[in-house]
Amino acid sequence: MIRVVIAEDSVTVRELLREIVRGDGGMTVVGEASNGVEAVELTRSLRPDLVVMDIAMPRMDGFEATRRIMVEAPTPIVIMSARYNVRDVWVSMHALHAGALVAIPKPRGPLSPQFEDDAREFIGTLRLMSQVKVVRRWARHRRSTGVPVVAHASVRPRIVAMAASTGGPAAIHQILADLPADFPVAILLVQHMSHGFMDGFASWLDTAGPLRAQVARDGQPLEPATVYVAPDDLHLGVAQRSRIALADAPPIKGFRPSASHLFASVADDFGHAAVGVILTGMGDDGCMGLAALRREGGRIVVQDEKTSVVFGMPGAAVQAGLADWTLPLPEIAPTLRALVTTGEP
Repeated sequence: MIRVVIAEDSVTVRELLREIVRGDGGMTVVGEASNGVEAVELTRSLRPDLVVMDIAMPRMDGFEATRRIMVEAPTPIVIMSARYNVRDVWVSMHALHAGALVAIPKPRGPLSPQFEDDAREFIGTLRLMSQVKVVRRWARHRRSTGVPVVAHASVRPRIVAMAASTGGPAAIHQILADLPADFPVAILLVQHMSHGFMDGFASWLDTAGPLRAQVARDGQPLEPATVYVAPDDLHLGVAQRSRIALADAPPIKGFRPSASHLFASVADDFGHAAVGVILTGMGDDGCMGLAALRREGGRIVVQDEKTSVVFGMPGAAVQAGLADWTLPLPEIAPTLRALVTTGEP
């Protein structure tokens, strides 16, 4: 039985959500909060499997309550709102950066013709998110516990390829915030995300730090200190060590863009002069591409389990023996800075 805490200031909406959850049969509501302070207290005392969190609440809003929970009692959190448009990327990114797994609209009421569809989608999201193993929010001062497993010559990488899924936006934002304006190479990025969010996601990353971030365009020249985000429904790669190459080839294990396509492409073009970075996310996308990168002599940085929201993608790389360094999130940016300037971490 999945144990749920509902945090919502409207009594009517709480009743609606309670009935939707109870109607599933595999879930039970163990606590109800009318504000963010109560949400934190109930989560800390009840230790539910999932928290459903409104944004606009008295005493403490849902964003701050989410941040507190992820520090004090890490729990999967689904942010929802009717007042704010959660399909607005700035709202979604704020929610994900606070530590929520996803931001969704509130289900419409029983009088709506979309009620059954809304309820079904709501329950499906809750079931999926309740299975995610979340971690305590990472401290930025934490030092590395990663240990290199493969020795390499001191070759300065000429490109960084990075991929993530669940939990990725916040992790990527932190990495980019810690990289300098004179970062000497381009970063290519695949982030699994709902269709229609990529433009806003790139704009949000552009505010993370001094590096420029933009959605990649086919044939675009690669420039240093620039992050190229894979667009919707196209694979991201490189051509002739100098340009973006987008492709509408079939999805790889259901993903387009695919992390494996990205890593294989930089392996083909840059070989040992490439670094692959695999971050938090469900599944094992990227593992095949990282294997290709390893065969060509490229180096591989993996986010560790303790700072990953989901250790699926990075865990698959570790299990396959592909990680040169398995690092807590705060150590990834310093490692990349060292690699691209000296060839050594």
